[in-house]
Amino acid sequence: MISTLTISALTKRFGEVAALTGVSLTVAPGERVALLGHNGAGKSTLMKIILGLIPMTSGQVTICDAAPGSAAARRAAAYLPENAAFHPALTGLEMIRHYLTLRGESPSLAMPLLEKVGLAQAARRRIGTYSKGMRQRVGLAQALIGHPRLLVLDEPTSGLDPVSRREFYTLLDDLAAKGASILLSSHALTEVEARTDRIVILSKGQMVAEGSLPELRRRADLPVALHVTARNGYAPDIARALPNAILVDGALHLTCPQSKKLETLGRIAGLGDKVADLEVLPPSLEDLYAHFSQGTAQ
Repeated sequence: MISTLTISALTKRFGEVAALTGVSLTVAPGERVALLGHNGAGKSTLMKIILGLIPMTSGQVTICDAAPGSAAARRAAAYLPENAAFHPALTGLEMIRHYLTLRGESPSLAMPLLEKVGLAQAARRRIGTYSKGMRQRVGLAQALIGHPRLLVLDEPTSGLDPVSRREFYTLLDDLAAKGASILLSSHALTEVEARTDRIVILSKGQMVAEGSLPELRRRADLPVALHVTARNGYAPDIARALPNAILVDGALHLTCPQSKKLETLGRIAGLGDKVADLEVLPPSLEDLYAHFSQGTAQ
């Protein structure tokens, strides 16, 4: 498979400090990859190297077969920082027209870009009156100039309200469906859990886990939680059938290893009408992140 972004054995040292060690990663066209890690894990350093802002110590990085920082790589990649800043006296429309001109694109494309990010109604207002979330949308409109093949997004939903976050990820879904590769860093784990194809976890400069959410769950082998709601009067029967369950407010809570999940579900199904409801809660991305980043698995 042809990759938009390819990283091989990437290492970056600042003097005696290893910021990144042996990181290898690919991002395919149309793929959405979440980059997770605590502050200081190496996420920002990795993004800066991809964008050609700082050199690597060793290894190789290519963007559409071009070296980071080259003219070809700059044309292919776009970046949205966590805190996008623009001239407060300019309107959103004027700002995007300016960036279009700098990129050699027609200024007439400004309004369609602002419409795409949901800023059409505020296009002629000064950016100084914008909320942080609206400034992020201006930044995304700027990043979309030239139809980049790789979007590098650093905490892109910072400052956005829940509705705006949902709209933002819908836009990313649309871009990915059209072939754009997306690498995003985020601390909002519940967001990326459902809206990315693959997850990469960095810890102390090393990639400690990589894969889809189901793959990470299999590797971590963390317990599955089950909440069983009994029909009136049947809680004792269910408790006897599930001796490890804990009764809380009429519901029975229990956990089981991944390898015992189907067996446990079969026992619950065998209780028939005594069960009013069943909720299965697999390990969340937060659980997996804590598991891998703490070095409990490699």
